Amino acid sequence: MPKRTIISILTLLLLSGSAWAKVTLPSLFADHMVLQQNTRIKIWGWADPWEQATIRLSWSEETFRVKGDANAAWHIFTDTPSAGGPHSITIQTEEETITIRDILFGEVWICAGQSNMEWSAKRGVKDALEELPRAHNPQIRLFKMQKRGLPDRQSDIPGSWAVCDSTSLYNFSAVGYFFGKKLSQNLQVPIGLIDMAWGGSYIESWIPSELVDLYPNTRESARLIPPSNHWPLHAGYIFNAMVYPTLDFRMAGVIWYQGESNAHYPSTYAQLQRMMVENWRRASQNEFPFYYVQIAPFNNKGDSTHLRGALVREMQAIAQDIPKSGMVVTTDQVDDLNDVHPVYKREVGARLANYALAEHYAQPVRNYKSPSLERFEIKGNRVLITLKDVSEKGLEFRNGEILELTVAGTDRKFVTAKARIIGRNQLEVWADQIARPVAVRFAFTNAPSPTLFDKSGLPVIPFRTDSW
Repeated sequence: MPKRTIISILTLLLLSGSAWAKVTLPSLFADHMVLQQNTRIKIWGWADPWEQATIRLSWSEETFRVKGDANAAWHIFTDTPSAGGPHSITIQTEEETITIRDILFGEVWICAGQSNMEWSAKRGVKDALEELPRAHNPQIRLFKMQKRGLPDRQSDIPGSWAVCDSTSLYNFSAVGYFFGKKLSQNLQVPIGLIDMAWGGSYIESWIPSELVDLYPNTRESARLIPPSNHWPLHAGYIFNAMVYPTLDFRMAGVIWYQGESNAHYPSTYAQLQRMMVENWRRASQNEFPFYYVQIAPFNNKGDSTHLRGALVREMQAIAQDIPKSGMVVTTDQVDDLNDVHPVYKREVGARLANYALAEHYAQPVRNYKSPSLERFEIKGNRVLITLKDVSEKGLEFRNGEILELTVAGTDRKFVTAKARIIGRNQLEVWADQIARPVAVRFAFTNAPSPTLFDKSGLPVIPFRTDSW
């Protein structure tokens, strides 16, 4: 073999060995990132088992020395300071130095779900488009995650951090942005938002498949996911590729907007949502708050009989018993009942933020919960409905119209109801043609346009008193 060829081969081997020896980091650890303040965090990455690395943190006097383990992985734990920055992380080996710059400490939130969480200015969200000229805010950082669905657990997910401006916001979750903007204004700390949404996805894909397979009804729901080329068709695939790689990244909480797809099998939705939240909390060792959006009214013309949209909303309302959770209502935020994607998201994000500000950050926010059914009582030919979480201002029928209230007798046939408000939080409901009422429904259709509101401005949560 010629001498020049031998030298070339040796050079390639040396270069290859050097490349393999490099320390690598998950995509979540990069310039412009936000780390959760005032907590203990994990920083991790990969390196050859023999590769020694020294880690220095600009906010700490401690120096860390690590090597890759038998799986070429390393990690450290460290405490984080109060909100502020910019800070840096420096990782040094014999052959290279990696520096992550412009790190802020603040509040980190995951924004997850399907298309109504994913929808952005690029997708035509009108108030997000209006926001673009004034979007620049160095205190808000956006991590846009690429979509991945896989059968096995992944260690990293493609994505990148960016300072919030008109360019980075253009394709970022509008609900997530408006949520984060309100937190930033009220808390006066940096906000990190992780966009983890996938339009059309089913909740089963967000949960480990072994959990979905535990029960016959959840297995059946997963089996009935209709075929498509636009989202994962199997339980656990989004969890494996998008959720699992982020579980060790400390965050303040999760906001969630999903459920439209699960109208295919609504009876399991509350169970699946509880399962998902419990699993994410257990796997991340973080009892984070979970605030979510009840799906918006939508006139699914092929589903006028089964009321699957109404049933999903009912399951979402039932799931409010999840600890540290809260649900916002969007029955008044729909511009076109024939479009599953309402084009305004500012108020949805603001309502989610009010929940977080009131319950997680203990700020004095009033009237952030929509009123809901507490109990009902039949008195002769009238039904007395009592609502909870009504403000001191009481209830109102907007424009004096009584819409989306129906009452049924023993024949189970619902007719349009009359009603009057009694005191602060009660309704008297009746229909002249029904002498013996047995059930009342409010906004219990796929595409309701209800007029019953708290005078503070929040719509009443749809309900029914029957279980037919």
